[in-house]
Amino acid sequence: MPRSKTSPLNPRTPLPSASEMSFGLVVAEWNRDINEVLLEGAVRTLKAAGCPEYNIQIKYVPGTFELMLGAQFVAEYTDVDAIILLGCTIRDEAGYAATICQGVVQGAVQVQLQWNVPVLLGIIEVDDRTQALSFCGGSAGNQGEFVAAQAINMVKLQVDMEAASPNIISDRREVN
Repeated sequence: MPRSKTSPLNPRTPLPSASEMSFGLVVAEWNRDINEVLLEGAVRTLKAAGCPEYNIQIKYVPGTFELMLGAQFVAEYTDVDAIILLGCTIRDEAGYAATICQGVVQGAVQVQLQWNVPVLLGIIEVDDRTQALSFCGGSAGNQGEFVAAQAINMVKLQVDMEAASPNIISDRREVN
């Protein structure tokens, strides 16, 4: 088993093993060059924590707003332990980027509650491409790495809670 990477959230804390976990990553094609760097960071973190490549499913949607429905599809048609949404919106004077991000957050909440699966947001809302690159391994780190670490920790929490509650049906497929 690969040695566990330390968490980008707290470098003194090792990430839990992800060797038995599976993840669905939904990536926006809009601003693809930025989102691909976020994706690389997320995949790198998942693999460093021991997640096998075959347990990482990557799906693309046209833009950031479509991430919500992509998350719904992944929850409904796959058997992943967590869903990671990756996208970038660049602010404009009309405020369209903020509206998109609010919609994605609302959609992610609905998917989490409906399917009992963690949905993590790796969505960056920035003023320009230079600022976006700072969230892709620059001065602000790689948001993809951070969100993957959050996903691993949320799956571990759910597994631990299920193990502590043996009389409760924990399989999310039984939820719907």
